Amino acid sequence: MLTTGGCPKTMLSIRDALEALEGKWKLLILFSLSAGPKRFRQIGKEVTGITDKTLSKELKSLEMNRLIKREVHDTFPPTVEYSITAHGMSLEKVMEELHYWGLAHRKTIFEK
Repeated sequence: MLTTGGCPKTMLSIRDALEALEGKWKLLILFSLSAGPKRFRQIGKEVTGITDKTLSKELKSLEMNRLIKREVHDTFPPTVEYSITAHGMSLEKVMEELHYWGLAHRKTIFEK
C-alpha cells in the first residue's frame, strides 16, 4: 500500500495534503463549489454552521493552495465569485471515498 514509497516520503506527502485541507470546513467548501461557481453568501448558506470570518479565512487558504479561484467581476458594486480549479477537482475521488467512509463510520458508531 503506502509503504512502497518509503516512510519519510509518504509522511511528507500526507502532511502536505493535510495542511492544504486542514480543518472541518475546506472539503465542505470544495464540495459546495464542485456544483459550480458561487458567491460568498451562497457558499455560507450551503456550508451550514460556518461563520463569515471563518469562511473568509478558509477561502483565502484554498485560493493560496490553488484549489479555488476568486474572480472579481467589473460590476457596480463589484461582484466576487469563487470557483473550484482543476487542481481542486482532483480531490473528487478523495471526497467520494470520504463520503463512503463516513456512511460506514456512522453505521459502525450509531448501530449497536
